[in-house]
Amino acid sequence: MTKEVKPYNEAGSKKEQVAEMFDNISERYDLLNHLLSLSIDKGWRKKVVKMASEGEPKLILDVATGTADLAIALAKAHPDKITGIDISAGMLSVGRDKVAKKNLSSLITLEQADSEDLPFPDTTFDAITVAFGVRNFENLEKGLAEMLRVLKPGGRLLVLEFSQPQSFPFKQIYNFYFKFMLPTIGKLVSKDSRAYTYLPESVQAFPYGDAFSEIMTKVGYENGRRIPVTFGIATIYEGKK
Repeated sequence: MTKEVKPYNEAGSKKEQVAEMFDNISERYDLLNHLLSLSIDKGWRKKVVKMASEGEPKLILDVATGTADLAIALAKAHPDKITGIDISAGMLSVGRDKVAKKNLSSLITLEQADSEDLPFPDTTFDAITVAFGVRNFENLEKGLAEMLRVLKPGGRLLVLEFSQPQSFPFKQIYNFYFKFMLPTIGKLVSKDSRAYTYLPESVQAFPYGDAFSEIMTKVGYENGRRIPVTFGIATIYEGKK
């Protein structure tokens, strides 16, 4: 079992602390996200959208939607409806403004909800996506099981999450950047001393690669596959119901 990593070293559940952290950094999250990733994350999301489009989904759920970057990108999959959920009211507020500016409010609905207790009936969605969110789940298996529950038979889950490069020199560069540069820049811009220290800690603790694929299979996903992107900095995981 992996060690539970929380954003703040204080009492309270991981879920409560994650919500507080994202509320704290919501106004500067997009700036930092693209700055710290050198905007490479945009290409990763495009790949997720392309994969999601293959099944021509009509109803899509974007879990841990944050400021709705992936939900907005999924409009290119031409679904009938996209629903984004997140536990952070601050992130959702920023996301709703972005959706409105893109004139996508009739297509995309953002709701505050818990990824481990989804407020939807069984077999509702054709596809579910999560970008950089499963790492923050308090109970990973429960969150994955909830998403499986609301997927239609034949529906697909696509998870984009950070992993850890293993080849030289990308492993060494990645570790130096994540452990030293990212927390320093994040602290200066976000004014939250823990948010961007928590990020590398949570990535280190996350069961990536084979370990995460095995958890998906254990929960009940079938035909699993994973696609490393940008030298293994992140991975896209796919599972079907």
